Amino acid sequence: MRESIFKNKKTGLILALLFYIGLGYFLYQAASKINYTWKWDMIPKYFVYHQKEPITSPCDGKLEIKGDKAIVICENKKIYTFNIKGYKLEFKNGDYLYEDDEIAYKSVLKPGPFLMGLWVTIKISIISMVIAFIIGLIIAIMRLSGIPALDYIGSVYVTVIRGTPLLVQLFIFYFIVATIFNLPRFWAGVMSLSIFYGAYIAEILRGAIQAVDKGQHEAAKSLGFNAWQRMYYIILPQALRKALPALVGELISLIKDSSLVSIISITDLTKVGREIVANTFSPFETWLTVAALYLMLTSILSFIGHKLEKRMKVKGGF
Repeated sequence: MRESIFKNKKTGLILALLFYIGLGYFLYQAASKINYTWKWDMIPKYFVYHQKEPITSPCDGKLEIKGDKAIVICENKKIYTFNIKGYKLEFKNGDYLYEDDEIAYKSVLKPGPFLMGLWVTIKISIISMVIAFIIGLIIAIMRLSGIPALDYIGSVYVTVIRGTPLLVQLFIFYFIVATIFNLPRFWAGVMSLSIFYGAYIAEILRGAIQAVDKGQHEAAKSLGFNAWQRMYYIILPQALRKALPALVGELISLIKDSSLVSIISITDLTKVGREIVANTFSPFETWLTVAALYLMLTSILSFIGHKLEKRMKVKGGF
């Protein structure tokens, strides 16, 4: 039978492109009706900018230039020498200087607010991912340990954390727990994200561990492995392969939810966006840029997860 036009991949790609082009045109027309002035030219300076680094005169005195050296001979006979290689001179040899006059300067490229905020977001996300995984693994093992007390502790933790919003937990942790233990706001944000996502990861790992065939447990026992060895060498590697897609999904959600730490004055990507909007009154360009940066981070993580999944299917492990 002839393949349906709607099932053809090339046709599907063309139709999808036409759809998004049409959507973009519609949004552009809608934005043009609100008389908004686009200022995309101001965005690059919030990624990187040139900062002027001057060399100033420490006193009133005479300037002497000798090769790559600028020598200031003060009226009190003190002598100051500066390396001016790579600097642009503002005065000539023999000129008289007053204190704080700019002798020379150079322009240095500095990371702007977007890059600094992006770095904070990456740092918070990576640290939170590691701690959340450790918490999740511990809670999952507690719930599968067969010891009622540990199972109850883990069950209550999962129920409470999953049953309350992350934003509320962030406030509780910042204003109560962090105040009691004198934690910096950075670590208050990290621990809030870690504890919240640790509960979800615990359930993912618990389900994956339970999905491992019971014959694997029996085979490990017959080889003389103790409980720890069985879990570490036999069960966990198989469970992680099963859990990887769900884990990547949770980690992507963690990156997106890290934007909530901006409410406790952590200067992450979202807080930087708010500050830029307050200074420039350009919300469209700023928030579209912030969204693109978050999309970049989540896409990279999704790509890595996809590659790991393919690698495990081929090689049977990490």
